[in-house]
Parts: sequence; C-alpha cells; structure tokens
Amino acid sequence: RKGGSENRWLAALVARKPKMVAAVALANKMARMIWAVTTKQEDYRMA
Repeated sequence: RKGGSENRWLAALVARKPKMVAAVALANKMARMIWAVTTKQEDYRMA
C-alpha cells in the first residue's frame, strides 16, 4: 500500500537514524511479526 503506516514508520526512522540502523530495525520488526504468525499458526492479516 502506498503511503501506509509502515512506509511512514520507516521514513520517520530513516530521517532520524542511519540507513543501516533502520534496515536492522525493519528486519527485527519483520522477524517479530513472522514469529508471532508462526507461533499462533494463523494467516497474516494486514491491518
């Protein structure tokens, strides 16, 4: 989705942190979402 909350979150993070730090933060956020979906054995639902 263009202009979604994830894009705003990442843009705000890149604006205040170096790009590599933002990349690690995004990877961490995605890993936590994947872990939550797999442990609950549910399908991913976009908000």
